[in-house]
Amino acid sequence: MSSARLNNTYVQGTFTVVGPMEMDGPIGSYFDAGYKDLYCGEKSFEKAEQMMVKRAIKGVIDKCNLTEADIGMAFGGDLCNQITAASFSMRDFKIPFAGVFGACSTSMLSLALASTFVESNQTKYALAFTSSHNATAERQFRFPTEYGAQKPPCTTYTVTGAGSCIVSSIPSDIKITGITFGEVVDLEHKDINDLGSAMAPAALKCLQLHLEAFNIEPSYYDMIVTGDLSKVGRAVLLDMAKEYGIELNNHYDCGLIVYDINKQKVFSGGSGCACSAVTTYSYLFHLLETRKIKKLLVMATGALMSPTTFQQKDSIPCVAHAVAFEVM
Repeated sequence: MSSARLNNTYVQGTFTVVGPMEMDGPIGSYFDAGYKDLYCGEKSFEKAEQMMVKRAIKGVIDKCNLTEADIGMAFGGDLCNQITAASFSMRDFKIPFAGVFGACSTSMLSLALASTFVESNQTKYALAFTSSHNATAERQFRFPTEYGAQKPPCTTYTVTGAGSCIVSSIPSDIKITGITFGEVVDLEHKDINDLGSAMAPAALKCLQLHLEAFNIEPSYYDMIVTGDLSKVGRAVLLDMAKEYGIELNNHYDCGLIVYDINKQKVFSGGSGCACSAVTTYSYLFHLLETRKIKKLLVMATGALMSPTTFQQKDSIPCVAHAVAFEVM
């Protein structure tokens, strides 16, 4: 089964760290920490991303009044080749680590895996984390920002940041009630500058699997939030959902929450692993904790291409993974 109902898994704490564009966005005040430039005090953008990851991991451990020895398992990944931001960062921590790659769906993929370890009593505490960096992602998948390449309006802007979350069987205000692992969907989309449209079908498939598995309607949730479809991809998702008789009046997208596309130069909105991670682990959890919403479904979306497959003009397969949260 692609979905599982969870009964004993709770969010213990989160930590988010972001770059300057995110701090200047509409939810900038909800982040735990931020940097004034993309170098984050380091000599390269890659080292800057590693610095954010390490700060997010240490931050959430300290925030939960735990030690590294308390964490039985960590799941994390990123967009860098061979998920080096995650792997290199974990050199500084004595925590069992499994690196995962789901592209921008890694936030909920890692959290779902951490939750299964807690739910099955394999560990008392599990850690999930992910990151992305605008300069590292642009250089790897498109062009270096210094190149100054022109971009179409449908392009998304990779979020610079890192987010971490510790889950446990100890009851807290936010309970993880269900998870859904999505299927890989490829509708032969090839435009690297329009990943929102490529990922929308995978988001719809994940939602269909989730609703069917739990026998619920979309209205069960106060908010259904996708990871980084942004403006263009969100419109595609809503149109496709209508064709299947699914009304998503409660749909939002992290890429349109983390940035103000009318005031910030981010094209169609935000993207990247950190887009859903920092938005969920800060602002969306704040809405749950203050009981402005009580039921939340986050579906992180990911485009699974590599620089090589793109250069060979292959299509872009995509996936989405969902985690359901409820206030206790």
